[in-house]
Amino acid sequence: METDTSARALHLLQTVFGYPAFRGQQGQIVEHVGNGGDALVLMPTGGGKSLCYQIPAMIRDGVGVVVSPLIALMQDQVDALAEVGVRAAFLNSTQSYEEAARIERLVRTNQIDLLYVAPERLLTQRCFDLLQDSQIALFAIDEAHCVSQWGHDFRPEYIKLSVLHEQFPNVPRIALTATADQLTRDEIIHRLALNDAAQFVSSFDRPNIRYQIVEKTNGRKQLLDFITTEHAGDCGIVYCLSRKKVEETAEFLNEHGVRAMAYHAGMEHAKRADNQARFLREENIVMVATIAFGMGIDKPDVRFVCHLDLPKSIEGYYQETGRAGRDGMPASAWMSYGLQDVVLQRRMIDESEADENFKRVLSTKLDSMLGLCETLSCRRVRLLEYFGEPATPCGNCDTCLIPPVSFDGTVPVQKLLSAIYRCDQRFAAGHVIDVLRGAESERILTWHHDKLSVFGIGADRSEQEWRAILRQVIALGLVTVDHEQFSSLKLTDAARPVLKGGQKVQLRQYQKPVKQKRSSSAPKGYEESSLDGDEQRIFDRLRSWRMGAAREHGVPAYVIFNDATLREIAKVRPSTLGEMRGISGVGEKKLVSYGDEIVSLIASL
Repeated sequence: METDTSARALHLLQTVFGYPAFRGQQGQIVEHVGNGGDALVLMPTGGGKSLCYQIPAMIRDGVGVVVSPLIALMQDQVDALAEVGVRAAFLNSTQSYEEAARIERLVRTNQIDLLYVAPERLLTQRCFDLLQDSQIALFAIDEAHCVSQWGHDFRPEYIKLSVLHEQFPNVPRIALTATADQLTRDEIIHRLALNDAAQFVSSFDRPNIRYQIVEKTNGRKQLLDFITTEHAGDCGIVYCLSRKKVEETAEFLNEHGVRAMAYHAGMEHAKRADNQARFLREENIVMVATIAFGMGIDKPDVRFVCHLDLPKSIEGYYQETGRAGRDGMPASAWMSYGLQDVVLQRRMIDESEADENFKRVLSTKLDSMLGLCETLSCRRVRLLEYFGEPATPCGNCDTCLIPPVSFDGTVPVQKLLSAIYRCDQRFAAGHVIDVLRGAESERILTWHHDKLSVFGIGADRSEQEWRAILRQVIALGLVTVDHEQFSSLKLTDAARPVLKGGQKVQLRQYQKPVKQKRSSSAPKGYEESSLDGDEQRIFDRLRSWRMGAAREHGVPAYVIFNDATLREIAKVRPSTLGEMRGISGVGEKKLVSYGDEIVSLIASL
């Protein structure tokens, strides 16, 4: 039975999806679920999670039901499957009663391979009646981290999905996510009653992504410099914390020649949907967005993801940066980060209406994020260790490429802590730094802080240096910010041994920001499939042809063929359909649909 399942799965992979072999754990997962087993799958964005439930659904009798929160993307997912010849449909609130009834008839009569359903729709009586009347091959719970109350994308409806186990105990279930620390994994298993499920945890490493975190001076100007020097003309995503900042940043980029669009939950629905559709279907667009944008985005050619504000957690950061470079080609994850980001995130936690236990979890997650920002070692090692995966320095992040200078910061930290204490722990960062630097401002003089013993003892360092030190001291938990008292700085119990000289503090040396220079080095671990002159000309013509085919079919360009497939076609230069068969990404349906056009196009060059 298992051998038969494996053989059928490989046949579908090659003939329908056009891939020669499974990657990583895909084959094991497909065989396990295809034979009726439950599974929890953790696989990075771009790792091929969809195939892990699509192929088992096609092997097993009945319809595979995919639970997904991504209503706005269901049409694209169904269109992509139609392009390779898979019978797929969706049920959601955008459809008329008549259209939904038509889909339901196809499901009941076993004429659909995969059905995408939002959790809200799944939990209705009408949908339960449909499922009870139909033969179900499996349930796939996509974006399963949405079940976790500790997570960054919590959806209350996901908690109720344990009903699938209760109502359909003999139907296999597969829960999939790209991001879950141990706390989130445990909650997925508990909430979805997956206690006996096999767990498949792939490496979280994305070696083609270069991680870079810079000191924030002028965030928008730094962002513009990064885009124009590193990724001019590329497609990318920029994340901001607030809707206002999204709008202002998109406007700023457009004013400076970068084609940018905005996306946030406060926009009119039609405009938001149109911007998302354009981002997916057109090339060289930069989407400026809140975290409301991005989950489930399958666009493979996103070359960079930027953060203008500090993410709340490493899970959020990993999920968002993982939208870059899904095609395996070089991509960048860039962030600007400053003291105000730390203060703002702490305030958001303190002022939230969550209970104290929940706030503690959020604070711990933020501490881990700060640790990633302030690390003196490889960022990738720090990132992977968070998910329980050991790693060695990658050679492809900013701290590996330009190692930061560390120094014994005990004395300056003692000066800072003393200044906070002498100011009665009642003043914010700017005032304390002015005291340290000996600035005779009106406020300093009003409070007679020019008479303090600590006045001017830090005059040898710039304001930016002191801000960098303070940021690290907050990240180390020696100082906290009291938002109920005008963001005043207060010492924690952990500051005492440092003040008394019983504990040393190692800090990252402040480095003055330098103007971005275009990087020419390819990421370590990535070998680019370089094209010669003729191959590049064919590739460019193929991309132009693809854009026309995508418009004709009403789908994003990458749904026709992704860049990696077009590159391989340009290298092979097929003169017959037989020569096209076997190229990665060219299944039988696409061979029939587009093979003659491509062979003719290449022959004409």
